[in-house]
Amino acid sequence: MLMKKLIYCLILCLLLIACGQKTQPSLTTLVNPLIGTSSTFQFSHGNTYPAVAVPWGMNFWSPQTGENGSGWMYMYTDSLIRGFRQTHQPSPWINDYGTFSIMPVFGKLVTDNKSRGMSFRHENEKAAPDCYRVKFDNGVTTALSATSRGAVFEITYPSEEEQYIVVDAYQHGGSVAFDKEQNCIYGTTRYNNGGVPENFGNHFIVEFDKPVVEAGTDENSCAYVRFRLNAGETLTVHTASSFISHEQARLNLSREVDGRSLADVSAEAKRIWDERMGRIKVEGGTEEQQKTFYSCLYRTLLFPREFYEFNEQEEPVYYSPYDGLVHDGYMYTDNGFWDTFRAVHPLFTLIYPEVSERIMQSVLNAYNESGFMPEWASPGHRGCMIGNNSISLLTDAWMKGIRTFDKDKALEAMVHQTQARSEEISSVGRDGYAEYDSLGYVPYPEVHEATAKTLEYAYADWCLARFAEATGHKDVADTYYQKAQNYRNLFYSEKGFMWAKDSDGKWRKNFDATEWGGPFTEGCSWHWTWSVFHDPEGLSSLLGSHKLMAARLDSMFVAPNTYNYGTYGFVIHEIAEMVALDMGQYAHGNQPIQHAIYLYNYVGEPWKAQYHTRNVMNRLYNSGPEGYCGDEDNGQTSAWYIFTALGFYPVCPGTSEYVLGSPLFPKVTISLPEGKTFVIDAEGVSDNNCYIRTAELNGVDFTRNYLKHDELLKGGEFRLLMDSVPNMERGINTEDFPYSYSTK
Repeated sequence: MLMKKLIYCLILCLLLIACGQKTQPSLTTLVNPLIGTSSTFQFSHGNTYPAVAVPWGMNFWSPQTGENGSGWMYMYTDSLIRGFRQTHQPSPWINDYGTFSIMPVFGKLVTDNKSRGMSFRHENEKAAPDCYRVKFDNGVTTALSATSRGAVFEITYPSEEEQYIVVDAYQHGGSVAFDKEQNCIYGTTRYNNGGVPENFGNHFIVEFDKPVVEAGTDENSCAYVRFRLNAGETLTVHTASSFISHEQARLNLSREVDGRSLADVSAEAKRIWDERMGRIKVEGGTEEQQKTFYSCLYRTLLFPREFYEFNEQEEPVYYSPYDGLVHDGYMYTDNGFWDTFRAVHPLFTLIYPEVSERIMQSVLNAYNESGFMPEWASPGHRGCMIGNNSISLLTDAWMKGIRTFDKDKALEAMVHQTQARSEEISSVGRDGYAEYDSLGYVPYPEVHEATAKTLEYAYADWCLARFAEATGHKDVADTYYQKAQNYRNLFYSEKGFMWAKDSDGKWRKNFDATEWGGPFTEGCSWHWTWSVFHDPEGLSSLLGSHKLMAARLDSMFVAPNTYNYGTYGFVIHEIAEMVALDMGQYAHGNQPIQHAIYLYNYVGEPWKAQYHTRNVMNRLYNSGPEGYCGDEDNGQTSAWYIFTALGFYPVCPGTSEYVLGSPLFPKVTISLPEGKTFVIDAEGVSDNNCYIRTAELNGVDFTRNYLKHDELLKGGEFRLLMDSVPNMERGINTEDFPYSYSTK
């Protein structure tokens, strides 16, 4: 009897414990895909759209509120949806390619995208990474979920009036046709805004699980089919596509979505998202902070996009957007490295090294097929932005142990990238390379955006030198280390800022640190002066001292937020966004200045980095439609938040160091390769307690202002005691400062 009572009590205790435990919620429930969607040409809160996808998927799907051809595909303030679009758009400024849409039409057949829109309200809209669902005001309901290369729709009509589906291939030479025997629409869309060979096409199949009673096409590359369904009866649509052929599209469809329900596909997508996002688990903080964190992580894991497929032997193959041929291996696209070299790709090398491996192979594949590594690809080379940041990607990966790519081919490609320029696209290769090598800088006005290019090239040259040194090419390393000091040639000591020289060595007249454009890219000298990632110590010496550099950083936040729109001729959205922040000349909405806060760590005042990083996270980010303070840019503005919320940031990719800020959450667990974890405990952290009082790494006192990549990979615990007042005795010694070339 006693034994039975003991067993009963034990079972009861176990049940009570189980009832008291909370099931870990799916991280996708914390994601708002509508973050950043309340944007316009004039002012960006992200310039995003709600992507239904899997991480790095070949295709995304999104409701389309704008007209065909508009880069602003989904605007939160719109009230009509014109289609559900398979999209590859990385940015409204780059626009889309290979796109087509599927749209239910009810009551009267309308194929034209300008007229077929149906009204909806946000309260009848549910967006998640794995599924999008909306009930239109007329009662039609549409839900969709996606794999990398396919998607499943479920559509219901409220009554038995005329029920249609319109498939829009977006003109531009596209074609669509109904196959009665297969009860499907075959099509090819050739819509693009550049970056494709002449034979480019996205070949798609759209299958229906209910009989089609009428079908047709119009002159605008639209096909329509009509159904006769009972009110509320579900129509299921399966679709997939390929950049290789219709046969490959059929294979993609059968492999990824054929016979699967929306619930099945959604559950699988959710599982994938939960695994990828679950590699970083945050605890504590507010619900809004967790939503913002995982919404940003979702954005970071969308790009670059897989541009490869799997053949019948399950081997990766891809249509090359560079030479128009089909190759074996991996290809990624839809990425502007000018944005993403800063934090997106360093996040991949740390948390998702298996993806980073394939991306590096892809960069060299592009070189083999076009003669240049990509800098802004969508899907092939695009004329956008500046720099040679493909070199940064390869170097950072190599220095962090990702060495599955051909090092000799990589060095060849890097050197070539600095010694040539595409005849057609100035952003491919190195614009002004001859002048840069002969003068030690790119001259202005002879070369557009010359000062920004000089600063970018000097950093790229340092990266190349690091790679060459690490792979046994000392002669190459010595040459490029010397060129990495070229940033010094455009420091205007009389004014204390970076400025411009012409080819005769004369400084540009009428110095104005607030002048945008001209020798700078999407910024002014207030922003670009800090673009010496590899040598903050050298920059400090130019500014006069550590103390004077810290004072200049201080002044950036309190200077009047005035501007001179310069050669732009009008207030571009980046200017408007800086003014709206009311944070002096700090312009977090664009990339050139996003690392600047962390430079306090290089001059012995790390507590200021701790204060400003927390302030930016609190003021400039949220999980709503106005969640960003500028363009989100392929994950970069999101990745800044991800790293900063962890408490560190990769100021200089290629150094294998992460510079400290102030963690947002009391506890973060990072899952790393080989089953290891790195835990960040921030005791007492809060908005007021944003300062590091003391730190320990694996139980040992830690005074440095940076963590090493190897320290993270080994796993362990980084324990911080947070305080409401700064500790001005910690991190002030030069041995605690992060890497600078001048003190290496």
